[in-house]
Amino acid sequence: MPIIDSVRPRPRAVPIPAEGQDGVFTQTWFPVCLSADLPPSGGIVGAELLDGRVIAVRSAAGEVAVLSAYCVHLGADLAVGSLDGEGIRCAFHGWRYGMDGRCRSVGPGREAGLFRFPTVEKYGIVWAFNGTEPLFPIPGTSPPEPGLPLVHRAAAFGRRLAVDPWVVAAQTLDLQHLSPPHEGKFVEDPHDSLSWKDFSVGYRYHALMPGGEEYKVWASIHGSNIFWQHGTLDGRWFRWITGMSAPRAGTTASFFSWSTQRVPGEPPDAADAFLAKVQLFMFDLLAEDASVLTTIHYTPGLLTPADRALSEFFGYLRRYPRANPARQYLR
Repeated sequence: MPIIDSVRPRPRAVPIPAEGQDGVFTQTWFPVCLSADLPPSGGIVGAELLDGRVIAVRSAAGEVAVLSAYCVHLGADLAVGSLDGEGIRCAFHGWRYGMDGRCRSVGPGREAGLFRFPTVEKYGIVWAFNGTEPLFPIPGTSPPEPGLPLVHRAAAFGRRLAVDPWVVAAQTLDLQHLSPPHEGKFVEDPHDSLSWKDFSVGYRYHALMPGGEEYKVWASIHGSNIFWQHGTLDGRWFRWITGMSAPRAGTTASFFSWSTQRVPGEPPDAADAFLAKVQLFMFDLLAEDASVLTTIHYTPGLLTPADRALSEFFGYLRRYPRANPARQYLR
């Protein structure tokens, strides 16, 4: 008998809905831009989101909003418009919109408007929720010493990955994934602390890494696309958030923010040096996955008992609410 006749075809589990499938996306907080992209005095930034285009706006008074990008008159991109008082003025024919998205021009357009996403500015990132009302807050935790100054950094990853954000997030629940490729060793079994909520899952992640670092955090996924952790690296506290946006179906754009506290009596640059160490540590982990995430055809197949957490995450994703109330505004 030919060898090929004795080999089973690759097993396929129940598919996980792709972002953009049937025109809808998971209802979660998506990062749009860095806070630094919007000057304190006010500004407008255009960005791709949910197979369409949005603008992030900071008014002169400091209010931030994420709105659909196209003028209701003839569809001019408002990212090339300007601030007009506490609103936006279209560069093409001067139609004006408030920060709530309502058209303030007289004439037939006065009943029309832009879609306004629920918007939060947090951790140096501007976030928009895919829906009319948020289903959950952006995660957060208080630092261990409330009186100490907080130092933070934020950055956007310069390269888009050709996968949906949930594919990147799934690596957090792939508890076999620490080794290989990362070659770390768990000090405790993360399955023992696995905790599920309606819109998140997390666990204690305590490992010794090949570089000698002790990595001890609470790691979690919120929604389908937000990686959140807080704990210690070599005994010093930090927190880290990765927000993964869906500019287009099958595409991920990543934004990062990380923080620590200044410790009394330490050299002035000690906190900054630690943040640089955290950045290198986390970006090295991402780089180790990059060759896989840029080529993977992510289709769950023959799972093993060690994939229990990952299998539960797939079920969570299959049940996850999806919508796109802004769809008709974004294109």
